Amino acid sequence: MSHKNEFFPKISKIPLEGPESDNPLAFTHYDENRIVAGKTMKEHFRFAVAYWHSFCNENSDPFGVGTRMFPWDKSSDPMENAKYRMDAAFEFITKLGVPYYCFHDRDLAPEGDSISQSEKNLNAMVARAKEMQKVTGVKLLWGTANLFTHPRYMNGAATNPDFTVVCHAAAQVKAALDATVELGGENYVFWGGREGYMHLLNTDMKREIDNMGRFLRAARDYGRKIGFDGTFLIEPKPMEPTKHQYDYDAATVLGFLHEQDLADDFKLNLEANHITLAGHSFAHDVLLAAQSGMLGSIDANRGDAQNGWDTDYFPTNLYDAVDIMMILLEHGGIAPGGFNFDAKIRRNSTDPDDLFIAHIGGMDTFARGLLIAEKIVQNEEYKKLRYGRYSSFDDGPGKEFETGKLTLENLRELAISAGEPEMISGKQERLENLINRFLR
Repeated sequence: MSHKNEFFPKISKIPLEGPESDNPLAFTHYDENRIVAGKTMKEHFRFAVAYWHSFCNENSDPFGVGTRMFPWDKSSDPMENAKYRMDAAFEFITKLGVPYYCFHDRDLAPEGDSISQSEKNLNAMVARAKEMQKVTGVKLLWGTANLFTHPRYMNGAATNPDFTVVCHAAAQVKAALDATVELGGENYVFWGGREGYMHLLNTDMKREIDNMGRFLRAARDYGRKIGFDGTFLIEPKPMEPTKHQYDYDAATVLGFLHEQDLADDFKLNLEANHITLAGHSFAHDVLLAAQSGMLGSIDANRGDAQNGWDTDYFPTNLYDAVDIMMILLEHGGIAPGGFNFDAKIRRNSTDPDDLFIAHIGGMDTFARGLLIAEKIVQNEEYKKLRYGRYSSFDDGPGKEFETGKLTLENLRELAISAGEPEMISGKQERLENLINRFLR
């Protein structure tokens, strides 16, 4: 293909060298063909690279310009740079050995000076991506539209008080859905970056939330009409860039989906850093979604406990990885979603190999977490300590209560006959020590 370049010439396909290796450009635990709990690691994780952070993010922040000098930004023509960037992306993804990628529309193609020009730019890059997917075997996990960067979206997109802005957002989502279907995307994500409010004094909250529901139903209907049979996903976040976002956390989004008649087509794309910003543990929202049958996909990253903003660090916390993989093993896994590394290398990480090292670390962390989680969920002591606490509901009056056969009056009489309950320890410390034993 034209514009084919090698942007990481010093790096070859990342090998598996095992736990004893000290090579930073090799996997120690991620073996895509290793069978764990009946599936390969590749099937368990369905890892994806985030196009935006890995190839568009220059590591700028509010206090300084970017520190990453992209070798693929070598033309004064934005479309030419988009082609170079795509070369770099597919080279990186194939050398890393990841099966999927994810993108925003504006990651693939620059915005034009009109809706039609923007669509023309996107269509050209989609055609190019389709050919590169065919050549490399890399697939699209999900696509989405960037409805938060342009100034027109300063007051939101689907929730904007100006109907004209809502129309612009709809045009952009239509084009992004067309692109996702053309590229065989298995999911489609909505992240409401500015779907919220800065102050209630100038906000009609009910109207905005209802308009968001109408917008998503229209997008769903269009997607189904053009042949998209995948899952629509909503990615919760409590704030940033708004003071309060309407997709605050998993529980909020689940309630919204049911209220707006969207639960049959939508699930949740959960990001670790967003969850912790909402005041929960990573595992909390993942478990809540999984046990509701609404877990769609995961953005694998982490925050910084000493920074109260969305730092999007690469995931290296083994405890988090074990927690998440225990949940997935007990709830049927993540497909057709996956683990997307919506993560940024640090501002002072400026060498080309830093991007590889960051992804390798994240993949090894979750692979190791999977191996440990498999042993834990099969352990009889763990099962007895966790689930044995509820044995009083397994038969007798407790079982009758769970099947809806007891009235409040029945429960009162049972309390009188049983007398004061015995104190039963939750054994939290014993469970924590048990988990630590498996981390050795």
